[in-house]
Parts: sequence; C-alpha cells; structure tokens
Amino acid sequence: MTKQTILGRVTQLAKANINALLDQAEDPQKMLDQLIRDYTANISEAEQAVAATIGNLRLMEQDHREDVDAAREWGDKALAASRKADELRAAGSAAEADTFDNLAKVALGRQLQSEKEAKTAEPTIAAQTEVVDKLKSGLDQMKNKLTELKSKRDELVARAKSAQAQNRMMDSVKNINVLDPTSELSRFEDKVRREEAKAMGKQELAASSLDAQFERLDSLGDSAEIEARLAALKTAS
Repeated sequence: MTKQTILGRVTQLAKANINALLDQAEDPQKMLDQLIRDYTANISEAEQAVAATIGNLRLMEQDHREDVDAAREWGDKALAASRKADELRAAGSAAEADTFDNLAKVALGRQLQSEKEAKTAEPTIAAQTEVVDKLKSGLDQMKNKLTELKSKRDELVARAKSAQAQNRMMDSVKNINVLDPTSELSRFEDKVRREEAKAMGKQELAASSLDAQFERLDSLGDSAEIEARLAALKTAS
C-alpha cells in the first residue's frame, strides 16, 4: 500500500459525514454497527501503515545526520592534512607535503559527496515529514470519528428503546380508555346501575304489595260495618 493511498483513505474516512450516512440508511443501527467495525479495522491498518511510514522517515533522518556528520569529519581531516602539508613544506619536505595535500583533496572530495547526499535527502525528508503529520492528524480524526460513531449508536439504541416503551405505554392506555363506553370500567358501572335499578324495583314492588294488603283490610272493615248496621235495622223492626 503506497503512502498516498494510505493518506487518501485516512482523509476520506476522517471526513465522512455520519449524519448524511444515517439519513440514507434503511437500518441506522445496523449501519452504525458496520461502520464501527469498518473504522476499527481501518484504524488498526492505518496505525500500522503510519508506524511504517514514520519508521522510514526516521531512517532517512538518521542517514541524513550521518551524512552531515561525515561531511564535518571529512572537513576536519582535510584541514588536518592541509596543515600537515604546510608544516612539511615549510620544513623542506616538498614530496611529503604533496602527499598530505593529496590526502586533503581526497578528504575534501569525500566531504563534498557527503554534503551532496545530505542535501539531496532534505527535500524527501521534508515531504515525508509533511505526509507523516497529515497521517497522524488523519488518524486522530478517525479515532475521534470512531468515538462519535459509538456515541451515535448508543444514542440511537437509547432512543429506540424509549420509543418502544412509549408505544407499549400508549397501547396500554388505549386498552383501558375510561371514556370508552365499552371499557371495563364503563361495563362495571353499567352493572352497578342495573343492580341499583333492580333493588329499586324490588322496593317499589314491596311497597305496592303492602298497600294492597291495607286496602283489603279497609274493605273487610267496611263489610263488617255494613253487616252490623243491617242487623241493627232488623232488630229495630
């Protein structure tokens, strides 16, 4: 996997619009679960890739430091050889002086080569450093996005459970609606009213029967009075 591909994937995932994805999903909870699995796997893969990229950068930085140190060391050797040549030439040893001057030239050539290698590596190191910074930033954004995904999922599950509980409650309330004449309470009230009416009917019936008995008693009293008066008339005649 190339660094550019890694950077592209990390950037794309870090910029993903979770709300837009949820709006398009038929089952948001399942989609979030899948996104969480995908992000977790991608973060693990990205961490390995970023670690490898950082490792390569550190090797280039180490090589660059070695080239810089080598250039300085060859410069010191060239200076030492040149000074020795000057001393020998001043002492009349021209042949030996030339030898040390040649050594100084060799050292200067090595110094120049090390400087070129160090300079050539600098743009690559700078570019690689920028890539690493972007990868680190993108990886941090992915981790934040994963936290957001988990939070969204927990919120969605909680809302779903709350909605289910409200629906169950509304179904229960609908089944015991006290304003419904067919409800259990209304039926019980009707039963009580019928029992009360039945009791009133019995009371009224009992009262009617008692009145009739008193009327019969009164009627018997009148008959006796009539018989008594008839007997008195017969006795008088």
